[in-house]
Formats: sequence, structure tokens, C-alpha cells
Amino acid sequence: MTSSASTPAAAAAAAAVTSPKTSARGIRPASLVAGIALALMAVLAGVANFAVMTPLVIPGDASATVTAIAASEPLFRGAIAMLVVVVLLDLIVAAALRTVFASVNAALSSAAGWFRVAYSAVFLVAIAQLAIAVTQLDTPDAALASITAFTTIWHVSLIIFAGHLLLVGYLAFRSGFVPRVFGILLLIAGAGYLVDGFMSVLVAQPPFTLAAVTFVGEVALIFWLLIAGGRGRSAAIA
Repeated sequence: MTSSASTPAAAAAAAAVTSPKTSARGIRPASLVAGIALALMAVLAGVANFAVMTPLVIPGDASATVTAIAASEPLFRGAIAMLVVVVLLDLIVAAALRTVFASVNAALSSAAGWFRVAYSAVFLVAIAQLAIAVTQLDTPDAALASITAFTTIWHVSLIIFAGHLLLVGYLAFRSGFVPRVFGILLLIAGAGYLVDGFMSVLVAQPPFTLAAVTFVGEVALIFWLLIAGGRGRSAAIA
């Protein structure tokens, strides 16, 4: 009698745990964390790369590069610190996106997270080259070589990042709660990074950068995570 009475109650409790509302409540905080972290990363990486490093680094001119960095060394060091923060935010994003897409396919969402962690580790190695360059300002050729190594390692690491985006794009496409067009855009973005990464290995001076065009999927994901992530339907289990 006790057993038969408790079974419906247990079933009801299980149903409540897996209901769309409960799933949405679980996904929403992770979506916000991922969206905020991605937005912060975009700002920090943009400032560090385009506002600080690009004006200071003169390709092929070691003396001019070292002179420019020496004149703005605190700014250059600040840019390096920003990139380190970007790496830390990458790890947060990896964990948050795993939570967002775990209900779609737990194995693939974990794989996507580990791809991003691996990319972050390689990117940190690249950033270390910039820190080394600051200590080599008295030897311009060595300093420029370290800066060039940063760019090379970073570009090659995009192959790993492409794997992350391709998996996230697939999960978004299959999810049932992310608009499929966003999943397609993420797949295109991943393909762009994959091409750019291999081009950096196969071609001395790549004639184009696809990611400069295909990054739209990443921007769309940020807006979805911040505005709609976790709201509405639950995921369809793969």
C-alpha cells in the first residue's frame, strides 16, 4: 500500500525536475554568465589587440617596434594583462556553455568545453611570448621575434577554437531552444576559424582572413545568451 502510493508521488517529482520550466531556470543563469563573459572578452581583446598592440607593433621593423613599446610600456603590459583576463573568461565560458547545452547532448557539450579549455591553454602560451618580448626591448630582433611567435601560436590555436565553435553550432542547431539560424551562423564561424588556422600553417602570408567576415555567429550567440538564453522551451535530448 505504501509502495503503490509513493510511486505516483515519485513520478510527479521526477517530472517536475525535468519540466521545461525547471530546465529553463537551470539554463538561464549559465546563459547570462556565458553572455556577460563573452561580451567582456570582446571588449578586452578588442582594446588589447586593436587599440594597443596593433599601433605599437610595426611588422618587419624591430627597432621601430621596440621604440614604440618602450615609450608605452605600461600600456603594453596592461594589454598583456587584459589578454590573461580573456583566458580566464574563456574558462568561465567553457563551463557555462557546457551547462547551457548539456541537455542537448552531454558528451558533445563536454567535448565543446574541453576544446575551449585546450584553446585557452595554447593562447596563454602565446600571451607568454608577449611577456617575454617586454624583457627583450634591449635586443629588438629578439623582441619582434617573440611578438611574431605570439601571432603564430595564436593563429594556429584557432584550429582548436574552430572545433569548439563547430560543436557549439551543432548543439545550437539541434537544441530546439536556440534559433536554428544562430546554429548555422556558428557553424559558419567555426569553418572560418578552421580555414584561417590552417592557412596560417600552410601559407606564409595568408591573403585573407575569413573570421573577419564569419564572426557574426559569435555576436549572435552573445545576444541570444543575454536576452533569450534559458527562456521558453526545454532542450530536446539527442
